Amino acid sequence: MGYSRPYSSWLGLALVGMVVESTAGYFFMLLMKPLINEGFVNPEPRAAVMLPLAILGLFVMRSLSTFVGDYCMARTGRSVVRDLREQVLGKYMRLPSTYFDNEATPVMVSRLNFDTEQVTQASADALKTVVADTLTIIYMLAVMVQMSLKVTFAMLLVVPLIGVIVSYVGKRYRRISRGIQDGMGAMAQTAEQSLSAQQEVKVHGTQQHEIGRYQVLANRMLRLNMKVETTRATASATVQFLAALALAVIVFVATRESLAGRLNAGEFMALMSSMMAIIPSLRRLTSVQSAISRGVAAAERLFGILDLPTEQDTGTREVARARGDLSFEHVMLRYRQDDGLALDDITFEAKPGTVTAIVGRSGSGKTSLVRLVPRFYEATGGRIRLDGVPLDDYRLEDLRRQIALVGQRVMLFDDTIAANIAYGTEASEERIRAAAEAANAWEFIERLPQQLQTPIGENGSLLSGGQRQRLAIARAILRDAPILILDEATAALDNESERLVQDALHRLMPDRTTLVIAHRLSTIEHADQVLVMDHGRIVERGTHAQLLAQGGLYAHLHGMQFRERQV
Repeated sequence: MGYSRPYSSWLGLALVGMVVESTAGYFFMLLMKPLINEGFVNPEPRAAVMLPLAILGLFVMRSLSTFVGDYCMARTGRSVVRDLREQVLGKYMRLPSTYFDNEATPVMVSRLNFDTEQVTQASADALKTVVADTLTIIYMLAVMVQMSLKVTFAMLLVVPLIGVIVSYVGKRYRRISRGIQDGMGAMAQTAEQSLSAQQEVKVHGTQQHEIGRYQVLANRMLRLNMKVETTRATASATVQFLAALALAVIVFVATRESLAGRLNAGEFMALMSSMMAIIPSLRRLTSVQSAISRGVAAAERLFGILDLPTEQDTGTREVARARGDLSFEHVMLRYRQDDGLALDDITFEAKPGTVTAIVGRSGSGKTSLVRLVPRFYEATGGRIRLDGVPLDDYRLEDLRRQIALVGQRVMLFDDTIAANIAYGTEASEERIRAAAEAANAWEFIERLPQQLQTPIGENGSLLSGGQRQRLAIARAILRDAPILILDEATAALDNESERLVQDALHRLMPDRTTLVIAHRLSTIEHADQVLVMDHGRIVERGTHAQLLAQGGLYAHLHGMQFRERQV
């Protein structure tokens, strides 16, 4: 409800509409008495004209107010959900990278789409039902009190039982709803994994295995949803029975009141009509607990995201363009408190205009090291400096503007080639083309029907691996950052694509501080320094020639690759 404050005018109009709608119903029920007494029991000529006009006027007013209430409540609810979606996505974008290590992307997307939709139903549809039907019940009770206090009191004896049912149902719904929303995220994750790996699934013939995994989750969702429906149906049927019991009590008491001369035909009809109007309202109020409980459970999950701490950004130092002098001083990294050290006592310096290659076996800590530079992760100990200033003294935005990153897994967007190269900038088409030419990407772009305006599909699915890699390099060239990080940028390429990419990288490296994670050691023979890592530590350092002469781990790795190439 706090999120609806900016839309208080819409919410106010919705409440006015619901009040007018219920008020029109109240006056219509009051018309029952003259309609029966003056229209049928003791007919009056004036009633033949006035009563139809009154009914018509009331229903015109009720129709208009219903439209206003529905529209304004929907506008409020949808606006709240839009704001929530924007805030949750904005929060995701500011969360530390450690969060993304533990939470699957499909689960996050499920929260953005499914959970926010549940909030819509609770904040708009269900809220309207609660307000409108509660007002209807109050107005109908007011009519009944005016007709006969004794009959109304007899009916109210049943109301506490209905209240107990509504309370129980609400608690049960909320408990089940949490399970449903967790299950939706798990289903989305399983489906996304199966669909993304469809080629591997087909090659291994594991279609039935993947379908079986999904069926287990789908059957769990079926059971949970049937629990909701069973609870809703049971509660609704019980409320209807209790309402029928109340109706029977009313008929019994009203008949005795009529025999005693204290209740006429018009009053009896007004009582019965009011009671019949209360029954569907009571049933809807019981059923709406499902939507409200799902909305509350969804909101708890969304607010759980919004309450998470964001990336640390306490630095105040601004920098337009750094020199790129990067130094690591006894840096340590531990991802979780109960984990061992991912990096242990890392010390080295990378000067502007030099290439620092980082090599080692898989799991030796190479990627962990370069992730510290843009502060995707925070060092557990030691210090990293840029131009002599600790990294956390810089504003995050300013720090990351100094870095261009080209990884083995290129991330492209479902947009045009130009939009992907210019991502994050407002570059002209001439600059985009110049970057593409420098990255050896123009040779394939110019052959495309729309050239720079050609759509490339989801994550560049319409391009080859080498083409995607060259677009990533063109993006880095256009970014023109003083620090360049290459994370196995040529590891998955064929020889021809590797040659083109390496040629583009050599144009990109001069006058920059370049950190290269290299799988193919032949690509780093001209690096100014090579850091050899093992188990999170730097175990050797020097030039390519010096390390070969030492005959240590680097020489061993180089020899293995040399023998593989000969084979």
